Amino acid sequence: MQRLVINMQNFVFGEAIERALQAEGSFIVTTVEKPADVAKECRLTAATALLMEVTGYTPWLLKERLIIRDQVKGEDPDIKIVLLVDENSEKNTAKEVKQAKRDGLIDQFIYGSTSASFLAALMDTL
Repeated sequence: MQRLVINMQNFVFGEAIERALQAEGSFIVTTVEKPADVAKECRLTAATALLMEVTGYTPWLLKERLIIRDQVKGEDPDIKIVLLVDENSEKNTAKEVKQAKRDGLIDQFIYGSTSASFLAALMDTL
């Protein structure tokens, strides 16, 4: 069973993702409200994956998410890092996130237009 930590700015979409993952049956999901608490929660839950939303403003900027990624990977190099970005309203940010994947900084990225059920299926394959 995978243990997933989610940190989303968009609370409604975050809840939909959480429900879809739990319905999948192979996830234990923990949602964290504050980005500052993400690394601690990953450690406490022994998370196998971390899903974070990236936006064009603090505290969800890509550079801030990559700092959290470094903290989490420093404690558990095997944890999978997945970033979600709205490719329509955050076009430049979406390009930066895509480049982060190319550079090997993250394990996967997902666009905000992706359905919650597809996201669940993708997370299950990590």
